[in-house]
Amino acid sequence: MALKRTSIAGLSLSAAALVALLSTEGYTDRAIVPVKGDRPTVGYGSTFRDDGSPVQMGDTITPPQAIKRSYAHIAKDERGLKRCVTGELYQAEYDMLVDHSYQYGVASTCGSSMVRLVNAGQYRQACEAHTKFRFVGGYDCSTLVNGQPNKRCWGVYQRSLERRDTCLAAGSL
Repeated sequence: MALKRTSIAGLSLSAAALVALLSTEGYTDRAIVPVKGDRPTVGYGSTFRDDGSPVQMGDTITPPQAIKRSYAHIAKDERGLKRCVTGELYQAEYDMLVDHSYQYGVASTCGSSMVRLVNAGQYRQACEAHTKFRFVGGYDCSTLVNGQPNKRCWGVYQRSLERRDTCLAAGSL
């Protein structure tokens, strides 16, 4: 039986996507600036403390606190996405939008061409739009340096490509 897209009201981030998101973010017990031009993060890429204030260099966190903070962040992102996404999605497509909002924020995701395209039923184009998110601090992370991936922020671009590929694979079901 073929899978059907469904309203996102009935979806939540899958366990597999949660593990992938946390693995991709990586854990740090002390605040770092992960990519030049980015803001400080701690735990699993958290840019805000539990009280809503921005993470500052010198902040620390334990693994259980980091997981709790990430889970609260994801729950907030999901509520925001459910207000702006009206198109139906496969689970993997939804997971990629949540992953994107975790990195770039709900406002950025809701205002993106990805959401506009999903809402218009243009799913392939929505998946392709993930690759537009390849900039950090005004720098295009897809740029090669002397024919090699740029160590400055190549991972940002790779993550966008992975989101696109996962999203496209979901649409080929």
